Amino acid sequence: MAEPEKAHPSKISYLLYAPVALIILGFLVFAIIKGDILPIIIFSATGGLIFFPIMFNTKYTITGTTLNVKSGLVINIDIDIEKIKKITPNNTVWSAPALSFDRIEIFYNTYDSVVISPQNKKDFIETLKQINPAIVSEV
Repeated sequence: MAEPEKAHPSKISYLLYAPVALIILGFLVFAIIKGDILPIIIFSATGGLIFFPIMFNTKYTITGTTLNVKSGLVINIDIDIEKIKKITPNNTVWSAPALSFDRIEIFYNTYDSVVISPQNKKDFIETLKQINPAIVSEV
């Protein structure tokens, strides 16, 4: 029987992404007003193809002893939950597979870490600790 899978969606801070959506929309409106549509439509479509998959496909899935961090079309990281050492709060502004600034950082292996923003941090961390009770959580 296959291991049950538990998906944890990313918490979303819409105010964080509203400016990007407004810029894309603004370029489209500007193109229509100016009449020079093709370059702006290409730019807007490219931005949308990058932005929208991230908005609608950022999640953290636990299957067996593996945590999969997926964001958009590019980020797809598998982490062995048994190798997770520590979880700390984090509110960095640096790019991360997280759609909110209410973030946590997961430290694993020797020098690796990933910053994420699960919608329900408490449930997410409890699920990880059920698999690896040695995880130290500062959250």
